Amino acid sequence: MIERARTLDVGDPLARYRDRFDLPEGVIYLDGNSLGCLPRETPTRLAKVVREEWGQDLIRSWNTAGWIAMPQRVGAKIAPMIGAKSHEVIVCDSVSVNLFKLISAALQMRPGRKAVLSEPGNFPTDLYIIEGLEKQGLATRRLAPRDAIAGALDGDVALLLLTHAHYKTGELFDMPALTRAAHDAGALVLWDLSHSGGALPVDLGECGADFAVGCGYKYFNGGPGAPAYAFVAERHQDALQQPLTGWMGHQAPFAFSDDYTPAPGVDRLLCGTPPILGVAALEVGVDLIAEIGIGPLHSKSQALSEFFRQCLRERDVALDLVSPADPAQRGSQLSFRHPEAYAICQALIARGVIGDFREPDILRFGFAPAYLRFEDMAEAARHVAEVLESGEWRRDEFRERSAVT
Repeated sequence: MIERARTLDVGDPLARYRDRFDLPEGVIYLDGNSLGCLPRETPTRLAKVVREEWGQDLIRSWNTAGWIAMPQRVGAKIAPMIGAKSHEVIVCDSVSVNLFKLISAALQMRPGRKAVLSEPGNFPTDLYIIEGLEKQGLATRRLAPRDAIAGALDGDVALLLLTHAHYKTGELFDMPALTRAAHDAGALVLWDLSHSGGALPVDLGECGADFAVGCGYKYFNGGPGAPAYAFVAERHQDALQQPLTGWMGHQAPFAFSDDYTPAPGVDRLLCGTPPILGVAALEVGVDLIAEIGIGPLHSKSQALSEFFRQCLRERDVALDLVSPADPAQRGSQLSFRHPEAYAICQALIARGVIGDFREPDILRFGFAPAYLRFEDMAEAARHVAEVLESGEWRRDEFRERSAVT
């Protein structure tokens, strides 16, 4: 398998991008779907922002270095990668905060309806934000299994909130079909792109999506806690009333008026002062992913994951695949079920193969094709087979749960 992998790497048109990332020696990193690797340019960019823009130009850099327009500029760079117009996307806050803003706004746009429909097992923050609004008397949380979602769209549903690629399994929703179903029922739709933006082809405009949020620190390689991004379809921007009416979302923030007037367009989603260091780091990752292109990245992701599965099969690895077998039906990851998934994950990490674990029994491997090789797939499969065959996962240090997994 290793020789076949090296042959595939030689013919890989994206192979040259691996050197654009600062990868630790001796590590096979299969957790880019949770935290992307560090682009080599990021430390240089941050040093410039800190030493020159902040250190020398100080407050003048809001104008001279373009800090004030960074949320819009980086949002416009993300926009074509998710099928949006440049003025429909802005970088701001976190996914959780943007969910709160957009769910609240959607509820106001559908008076007389309070239900926010999602699925059980959606990423927790999505469900927690709905629950928080429910406790305030503003929303009613409704959950339906994914095969029953379309049937649960009735006259009480104001908003359908779904994650495009499921965080545990990677299973994809049919975004166009469910968006149409929600609209036919008079509801709006909010898509969470945290596990698909920067990795999979997404066309919000083509499918008629109303709102979307996405993560900056996974496939966009913006660094831990990187700012998120939010999408509001042009047709909704004038009607949008978001609840966090901070000064940066004001029509004229430097007029310092006592009364709030929302900024035009998607700018009204801004709240407080943008975290310039975080947005600067994110811009490096966004530029790099845009340069490579979502189409080539997605093609390589599918090839990597299928080759990994082939390597596991040839080594007779007994893991229960819970991701869709068809690569067209899953995100850039593979998830397997095993009763000792946590201990296996820890044993692999000790060998330098970094994947992750999700409760209660999911072993998850992410494929970030910008920096992964086919050789990595062959070697990772070898380590998985050896860990299972040797039983080394039974060691006490691998079975003891840590706070962060």
